[in-house]
Amino acid sequence: MANLTGTAQAFHSDTSVVDTAISATVGSRAWDEEGNEYVYLQGTASTVAGDWVFFNENYSSGRLVANSVGPVAIAMAAVDSGSKYGWYQIFGKNTVARTDTIVADKSLYIDGTTGRADDLGVTGDLIIGAYSMTADPSNVAPVWMNYPSVQS
Repeated sequence: MANLTGTAQAFHSDTSVVDTAISATVGSRAWDEEGNEYVYLQGTASTVAGDWVFFNENYSSGRLVANSVGPVAIAMAAVDSGSKYGWYQIFGKNTVARTDTIVADKSLYIDGTTGRADDLGVTGDLIIGAYSMTADPSNVAPVWMNYPSVQS
């Protein structure tokens, strides 16, 4: 959980909260005390904390799968259906990212498992702006993100 800061906010500051009604304008951005940046998105089915998602121009998310296209974020909570909303990280260090077994300091790609990233290169599935920070055999790894996206 991160506590969001910045200008006066009319919404809660807990990134682990799942909203059943909109509590901020979708697409709103906020920062925590460490400079990490988050975007407020509409959730999608089966999302759990740490899932990699992509989102569209309407700020609706989808769990990351092969050949996804668009901006990428990491779910900070189980924002698990289209009628729920929550915060997703788009910049900075994330410590809950779901990954396959990875090594340190590698580019990340869309994994074969929905909502996860891997360091195994897959043509067309590079997550531009994201890399592993440490080796990890446990499927949850620290990653660095700089407004990640995937392109075809």
